[in-house]
Amino acid sequence: MRWPFRPVRPAAGRMPAMRQTAVVTGASSGIGAATAVRLAADGYHVVLAARRLDRIQQVAARITAAGASAQVRQLDVTDAAQVGALAEAVAACDVLVANAGGAIGAEQIADADPADWLAMYQANVLGTLHTVQALLPALIAGGDGTIVLMSSTAGQAAYEGGGGYVAAKHGTHAIAATLRLELCGQPVRVIEVAPGMVKTDEFALNRYRGDAAKAAAVYAGVAEPLTADDVADAVAWAVSRPSHVNVDLMVLRPRAQAAQHKVFKQLT
Repeated sequence: MRWPFRPVRPAAGRMPAMRQTAVVTGASSGIGAATAVRLAADGYHVVLAARRLDRIQQVAARITAAGASAQVRQLDVTDAAQVGALAEAVAACDVLVANAGGAIGAEQIADADPADWLAMYQANVLGTLHTVQALLPALIAGGDGTIVLMSSTAGQAAYEGGGGYVAAKHGTHAIAATLRLELCGQPVRVIEVAPGMVKTDEFALNRYRGDAAKAAAVYAGVAEPLTADDVADAVAWAVSRPSHVNVDLMVLRPRAQAAQHKVFKQLT
């Protein structure tokens, strides 16, 4: 028997007052879209930022149809000028969810394309850097800011065929750890969320360059991989803690995944 799902609501003292603003990058699909929807439901005015304008407009329409508040901003996080323009366009930023990133390819290091590694580094590491640098002044000025960096269990341990993504997500992890030290004494929390196996519509498909069969094989036999909503719920919980409580690192895995290399799959 499964326990009924009960969404975690913001704790006392962290419910957005006077419509606080949350900026979510990579908000066009998957974890980013689910997080934007969840934070909007929790009372935030959400700024959805991603490259695909039509997709973030669709997500924003869902949010506003539910009576919440959202705006969109087309954004490529690897372009520092675009990220700077985003920072100038938002009136305030109380929560930043730096979620944009992704994986490309599953070749072993001997066969990897350096261009794929560069693209992953630019999105996962430099994209995070650009976003944090641009919005940090607003987060500090607000007096109670929160930065959520979306890393991965790939940033905790290596696995075969994941070298480029592992290296990039270790970079994201390093940003979180370093930033937390550098902001000590400032009114800004730094939270790192590191999901394991999450089944979304696009992550594995993009990684395998559109090969649907290879993407489906990743999750074949896994009874319940995490969903984007599971990760969004974790982000909302971490953000909703009282201001003096910082969730340094939250690692999320489905019960079927004990480690990067250890996943229980049911035979059919």
